[in-house]
Parts: sequence; C-alpha cells; structure tokens
Amino acid sequence: MEAVTVSSARFWELALKIAITVILTLPIGWERFRSTQSMGVRTYILVAVASCSYVLVAVAVLGSGSDAQARIIQGLMGGIGFIGGGAILKEGATVRGTATAASIWATGAMGAAIGYDLYEIALLLSIVMLATLWGLPANRPTSTDAAVPGTGAGVSAMDRDAQETPRRPSERTADE
Repeated sequence: MEAVTVSSARFWELALKIAITVILTLPIGWERFRSTQSMGVRTYILVAVASCSYVLVAVAVLGSGSDAQARIIQGLMGGIGFIGGGAILKEGATVRGTATAASIWATGAMGAAIGYDLYEIALLLSIVMLATLWGLPANRPTSTDAAVPGTGAGVSAMDRDAQETPRRPSERTADE
C-alpha cells in the first residue's frame, strides 16, 4: 500500500480557494437571510463551497482540458437549480422567492468560477449580486395597489389567509 502524501503548498492553495469562496458568498447569504429568511448564510456558503469543491475534484481527476468538465458544470447547474426551486413559493397569484432561487444559482456559479481559477468572474458575480439585491427594489404588490378581482392584488397575505382559511373556534383570538 502506498503512503499518501499531501503537498503543503497545494493544501494551502486549496484552502485559500475555499476561503475566498466563503468570503465572497458571506454577504450574499447574509442579505438573503435578512430579507427572506427562507435560505440562510450557511446554505449559500455550502452551495458555493460544494460547487468550488466539485470543480476542484473534477480538475484533479479529469484534468483541466477534459470534455467531461462540461458535464460537471451541467450537473452543478441542475443540482443547484433543484435547491433554488425549494425557495420559490406561490401564494395565489403571487410568486415569492425567485430572487433567492436565482441568487443561490449564481452563488454556485461563483464557487465554480473560483474552482477554475476565474477569480475575476467570481468577484464580478459577487458585486453584481450584491448590487442587485441591495440596490434594486423588490417587485412586491402592496395593499395600496389596485385590487384586481381573482388575483389577490391589493390584499395582504394575512388578509388573504384569513379569507381562505376559516378558523376553528379554539384558534380564534379575543378580537374575533
């Protein structure tokens, strides 16, 4: 049986890539946690680190010029899309969580970019995601929007739930 040797320089190079992945992902995960709480900081970091790690393993096993690299990216895109799909919620005519789903998907791309040594792409993705999530308003209907029959527009989610789900006597509050 051969002894396993680990190059100290290679170890620190990989550790640096993982650290950069965490650093670039942290503000995105924090923003999504603060604004939606459907996916938190840990989820974003784990998705980005896993994406980076799959790419690092693929490059180590298959080589950087392999045609199989496209299948690695394809698998990552599909798997992360599945995770992001869990963040999308439909309530009547309202769909929520699409920005969270898109940002988790982009975070995976950012981790993969770092795995391929494409730091400039990862940095640009992080900046664009933060600018989009912090700088652009969410498109959410409010109670001041004109009510459109059958769509739920103009009705808050709490009011809509109260209309759609009658409460049992034991669940009613003193105000009812």
